[in-house]
Amino acid sequence: MVGASKEMAVYCFDTLVAHYTGDVVPDPGFEEGQFPLFVTWKKVLNGGEPRLRGCIGTLEARCLITGFKDYALTSALRDRRFPPIQAREIPYLECTVSLLTDYESATSYLDWEIGKHGMILEFTDPESVRRSATYLPEIAAQEGWTKIETVDSLVRKAGYMGPLTESMRCKFRITRYQSSLCTMHYSEYAAYVKHIRGSAPLLTVKC
Repeated sequence: MVGASKEMAVYCFDTLVAHYTGDVVPDPGFEEGQFPLFVTWKKVLNGGEPRLRGCIGTLEARCLITGFKDYALTSALRDRRFPPIQAREIPYLECTVSLLTDYESATSYLDWEIGKHGMILEFTDPESVRRSATYLPEIAAQEGWTKIETVDSLVRKAGYMGPLTESMRCKFRITRYQSSLCTMHYSEYAAYVKHIRGSAPLLTVKC
C-alpha cells in the first residue's frame, strides 16, 4: 500500500517554489496512484510552535501527481482563512502531506479515536441547511480537545453557530477515516534537493 512520503512533500515544495521562480516543476519522485489527499502548510518562526498557513485537500480520490500539484498551490495561496503565502515565507515553512484511507461509517458521534481517526461530519441544521466539514486525524490531539469538543468545533467549522444539544449531536452522520502523513521543513527540503540534484533550490522571484 502507498504511504505518504518525503518525495511527496518535496514535490509540494517544488511546486510552490516554481510558482514564484517561474521554473519548471521537476518530475516527482513517487509513483502515480489515486487517493484522497490534503496538503498542509505551517510557518515556524524562532523555534516556536508551527502556525497554520493553509490546509486544503479533497475527500475524493485524486491522481497523486496532479492532486499534490494542485493542492500545494491551492492550500498555499487560496485558503480563505489566511492571506496567500509569500515567497519570502518559504524558508520558514513546513509541509505535511496526508493520504486518507479506511473510510468507515461511525455508529455515533463518539465512535472514533483521538489521534487515530479523522472525521467527516454531515448534518442538517434546524433551518434545514445541509452542512459538512472535516478534521484530519491529527487535529484533535494537537488541539488537546475531547471528543465532544472536537465534534462541536467541527460543527462551527461547518458554519452553524446556533445552540448545540445532545439530541442534535445524536443525529450527526460521521464518517471516520485514517491517514498516512509525512512532514518536511524547508531546511530538510533544501538539504534533500542539494543531495539529490547537486545544488540547493534558488528562491529568485520572477519579475
